[in-house]
Amino acid sequence: MMGFQDCLHEMKIPYGSDEAVAFADESTEAVCYYAYLSSTNLAEERGRYSTFDGSLWSKGILPIDSIELLEKERGGYLEVDRKKSLDWDQLRARIQSVGMRNSNCVAIAPTATIANIIGVSASIEPTYQNLYVKSNLSGEFTVTNGYLVNDLKKYGLWDDVMISDLKYFDGALSKIDRIPAELRSVYATAFEMDPVWLVECASRRQKWIDQAQSLNIYMAGVSGKKLDDIYKLAWHRGLKTTYYLRTMGATSAEKSTVAAGQLNAVSSSMESVEPKFCVIDDPECEACQ
Repeated sequence: MMGFQDCLHEMKIPYGSDEAVAFADESTEAVCYYAYLSSTNLAEERGRYSTFDGSLWSKGILPIDSIELLEKERGGYLEVDRKKSLDWDQLRARIQSVGMRNSNCVAIAPTATIANIIGVSASIEPTYQNLYVKSNLSGEFTVTNGYLVNDLKKYGLWDDVMISDLKYFDGALSKIDRIPAELRSVYATAFEMDPVWLVECASRRQKWIDQAQSLNIYMAGVSGKKLDDIYKLAWHRGLKTTYYLRTMGATSAEKSTVAAGQLNAVSSSMESVEPKFCVIDDPECEACQ
């Protein structure tokens, strides 16, 4: 599965929104439903897999049903949306009757390389940057977000100044005021959005998937409390696992711009940080994180 971000761009839906969460739910439900249905069709044609009898499939327990098993095992501590739109009862009955050709059917893998080859966004990932430089054996070349470029052209904003701004801000839009707010929201990059939305989308997918998903967490700043909150949320939302935790570098190369014939140096992002001391009565204290 790949191209999730492309779909959101096509529909002009920000990744960090309730609409994106709903789309993650509905699209993954459809993918999984027809994947499991196809496996039953193959089982009818070629036979079920050898250890089907005694499996959860044979007992009529589908991934959406396993939520209850997990909740009982934990004694609660599970907050997962359980809405569904397709006829899972009919599919459950068919699986028990016909069997499954595949013991495992669906997993969402990282697809960075093959996504680059076919020209779509990787896996379920948000946009990393709207403009970046790619290197390979043929050399280096600049890659831009085509959806963003087309929209900027519609607004009459795609010019040399915009290209310079995108390069300067590493493809992020939040500090480019001339871009309309709705576009900045739709094309927010991975580090510009709250990682809570990544977890919420993943939770809606997980209830349909019989295996797991490659979910990277992106955090722009350093916060022990935020990390603790995000991973606890992932646990409460029923995620089986996460993948990489990606953060921005503590420092960045000093940049310069030319304005009115003068070279204006821009300070690096490294800031002095005062040491933290434990404050027992402050729930926001991060000294012990």
